[in-house]
Amino acid sequence: MTDRFEAADRSDALSVYAELLSRAPENKMEPRMEPMWRVMELLGDPQNAYESIHITGTNGKTSTARIIEAGLRAHNLRTGRYTSPHLTSVTERISIDGEPVSDETFVRIWDEIRPYVEMADAELEAEGEPRLTYFEALTVLAFAVFADEPVDVAVVEVGLGGITDATNVVSGRVSVVTPISLDHTDLLGDTVRDIALEKAGILKPGGFLVSAAQDRDAANVLLERARELEIPFRFEGVEFGVESRQVAVGGQVVTIDGIAGRYEDLVLPLHGEHQAQNAAVAVAALEAFLGGGEKELSIEVLREAFEQVASPGRLEVVRTAPTVILDAAHNPAGIRVTAAALKEAFTFSRLVPVVGILGEKDAAEFLAAFRRELDDLAGPIVLTASTSPRAVPPAELREFALAAGWTEEEISVEADLVDALTRAVALAEEPGDFAGGVLVTGSITVVGEAQVLLAGGGAADGA
Repeated sequence: MTDRFEAADRSDALSVYAELLSRAPENKMEPRMEPMWRVMELLGDPQNAYESIHITGTNGKTSTARIIEAGLRAHNLRTGRYTSPHLTSVTERISIDGEPVSDETFVRIWDEIRPYVEMADAELEAEGEPRLTYFEALTVLAFAVFADEPVDVAVVEVGLGGITDATNVVSGRVSVVTPISLDHTDLLGDTVRDIALEKAGILKPGGFLVSAAQDRDAANVLLERARELEIPFRFEGVEFGVESRQVAVGGQVVTIDGIAGRYEDLVLPLHGEHQAQNAAVAVAALEAFLGGGEKELSIEVLREAFEQVASPGRLEVVRTAPTVILDAAHNPAGIRVTAAALKEAFTFSRLVPVVGILGEKDAAEFLAAFRRELDDLAGPIVLTASTSPRAVPPAELREFALAAGWTEEEISVEADLVDALTRAVALAEEPGDFAGGVLVTGSITVVGEAQVLLAGGGAADGA
């Protein structure tokens, strides 16, 4: 009987997801805020029912959000976490106490808020404006879920940019900025300074800025904005950072110099220097949120929190013999840190990449960066596509791979992901090579579908 109810809830959740997807797609976010303020007003401003930590940046947002969330939960706070995109199910985006919101709650809250969303839609259409987009509507749903639970604090990741991102109706007590680099240049600007100006839009009066180490131009933008708002600010590499780190089985051991304290020998079950840096930013954010940056955290509580940290789809090992790793790097900066982590944590003689890329990304630059960063491990490459309608056809990726340095003989084109994975595993297992590996990367959609196939994640919703 329970299984039957769960199946019904899953079916209803998929219906809601289809309804949300019928709106303007995720890659067509509207640069506007008025509709979000209006629908929040109609709902009684649910985003103000709890404290929030707001996160922007180019790379590392979701991992940082997960570490912050684990720290809050270790301090006995009930948490909501809103991140994007998802790997296998849309409910992953709206988490309660570290777990995806239940299908029943997802459907129930949408049914409750739908009339107010439709009211906002009608007002927009009367003014000749498009109705709420997929991301706007999903953000409204997340904030309503958090108010209904209720949570003590929401950890909220922006979808795109900051100033006009749908999430920017929250007033984060702490604003976190992960490393800023060039991405979504068609929407955010083609310089790091321009992108930083967009992302600085999440800073609020009465808040607190915690920033990763940044390019000089980005740091100056954030610093100027914090000073305009007269809020405290702390930067990695200046007021806090990673003191030391050592590779360990399944991750690394790090010592972090925080804003208010020093935290020795924290076991972080994530690979790579970039994850240690994400952890330092997360610790500083926790210090800022829990004690205004003046109160040292309990080392025992922090160790407990770190033990619970996971970051699916980020250097996630889903198979051995040969080792298959999933990593959702999707831009040159992302593949750069992935490459460094792979070389540090694994002993591959060569690596067979399975690459699928979405149309809004710079496929040519991504493949060039991949070849440049992992040239010493470069062998054959398998080009594929997820089921997303935004996926670049693998035959088109072939030309970019040739330009990046792979030869005709080294390139396999497999339209079906199952065939792509089978081909890559076979290539990694060629006779005489006992240390070959497979890396699935290029987009969150191809990684999510590979996770379902290889890690038993259940059926994917699609995106």
